[in-house]
Amino acid sequence: MEADITSQAVGLASSADFSIMNLFIRADVIVKSVIIILIAASVYSWAIIIDKIRLFKKINNTSEEFEEKFWKSRSAESFYNSLPTNIEDPMANVFKGSMQVVMKTRSKSNLPEKLQSVLEVNIEKQMNIIEKNYTFLATVGSTAPFIGLFGTVWGIMNSFQSIAISRNTSLAIVAPGIAEALFATALGLLAAIPAVVAYNKFSSDSRKYSQRLENFSKRFISII
Repeated sequence: MEADITSQAVGLASSADFSIMNLFIRADVIVKSVIIILIAASVYSWAIIIDKIRLFKKINNTSEEFEEKFWKSRSAESFYNSLPTNIEDPMANVFKGSMQVVMKTRSKSNLPEKLQSVLEVNIEKQMNIIEKNYTFLATVGSTAPFIGLFGTVWGIMNSFQSIAISRNTSLAIVAPGIAEALFATALGLLAAIPAVVAYNKFSSDSRKYSQRLENFSKRFISII
């Protein structure tokens, strides 16, 4: 008798569809909401990651080109006048903002101190643009596992309720609910891991680029 019940439960469990779509369809409103939130967070995180990869590749190339042209120019003023009006390179924008102060300042006595202050402000402004959306990556990396865990706990609670209502502890009753619950945890980890790795990588790239801007500003002040 027990063998018949066990074989029946196994048969039901094996016939159940545990595909991702079916797990989502069978889930209740709370678990579905958790899954949708995690998928949306993951998609937006990957959009940020791809955008930042392209951004750092671009600004590293344009800044290298800018520095090469700048140090080959006759003077800072002539190079400033040759720059286009709209330029996207952060280093070039730091230079342009600083040169505007230099050209407007009549007294040269306190120019280095004033220029240093302006350069720091301009560098901070450019780094804020570069580091946009870092907070979102950090937030996803730190909260997504807990959101997934919430979905897991809720799904397991539903599984236990199903057991209590049906008074049946067979695998066919328990397995679907547990699968839905664990699916939420898996999604939370899939959203969090790339976000954390990307955040750490981009933070390191930002520090390196910020140091590059600071080194340029020091050399620039020395020739003014």
